[in-house]
Amino acid sequence: MAEPQVQLKKFDYTGILGWSVSRFDRFSACKRQYYYDYYAKFDSEFTPNKINALKKMTSVPLETGNIVHDVIKTLLERLLESEQPIIEERFIEYARKKTNEYVSSKQFSEMYYGETQKIDMARVSAQVELILKNLITSQRYSWILGKALGNKKGWIIEPPGYGETRIKGLKAYCKVDFLFPVEGKIYILDWKTGKPDQVKHRKQLLGYSTWAAYHFDTKPEDIEPIVVYLQPVYSEMSEKMTASDITGFVGTVDSETKQMYSYLKNIEQNVPKDKSEFAMTENLKICKYCNYRELCSRAKEKFEF
Repeated sequence: MAEPQVQLKKFDYTGILGWSVSRFDRFSACKRQYYYDYYAKFDSEFTPNKINALKKMTSVPLETGNIVHDVIKTLLERLLESEQPIIEERFIEYARKKTNEYVSSKQFSEMYYGETQKIDMARVSAQVELILKNLITSQRYSWILGKALGNKKGWIIEPPGYGETRIKGLKAYCKVDFLFPVEGKIYILDWKTGKPDQVKHRKQLLGYSTWAAYHFDTKPEDIEPIVVYLQPVYSEMSEKMTASDITGFVGTVDSETKQMYSYLKNIEQNVPKDKSEFAMTENLKICKYCNYRELCSRAKEKFEF
């Protein structure tokens, strides 16, 4: 496996929580779900093993995205080793093999909660194939082959860890899918297999720009963050970031981090308040698809039909 050629800044371990878009999204959606995601070891009602087993469950949409991300990562790592064109038939066959491996080895929430008796492997494989073909037939992929291969030493493909950085001195995580330099600019591509969400995804673009500006001491104007939507057809969302945008984003991270801190009794050690302080959501849509719904008496009552 190819290793990143670029040395990113490293940080000593601290126990304090780190902000991320996904973490604050979970915090905002349901405090109880957030508690189970991040503080299972503190729960006195259910064992950490029980909570973590539920946390590790996947779903068909989630696993489709996992497969696609991992196959694209392998594709890019292959380009680091060889610039020979891929053979599409072999590439798709590799993707089918990975789909079979992933689906066969995972616990799916749809099966666990009795929504289906079996995961339709052929359907998942067909969806993965469609998504990957959308990528390799896109103008962006051709552009990468034509423009980005000249400086492969500057490529970063899903760096190890969680993309730790510092924003106004606060710990934060902004892990990029693919970063590479072209003609004096840094491009960041983030693969999406779900639905477009302009507000959430713009926030992620701001995070990636802030991350890159910090690690590479680069002006925001020289960073091109792009969200790549891979289905139903290939499309992109990009936005030019300015120093003013980054300043506003830093304020957002500061505010959201403090909101999460308010649910802790020990901020430095990231020790939560009692679970009873983490209220269950009233949003039935969130409850219906939550991995932890069997742990929530309210959810059990809502979904007895």
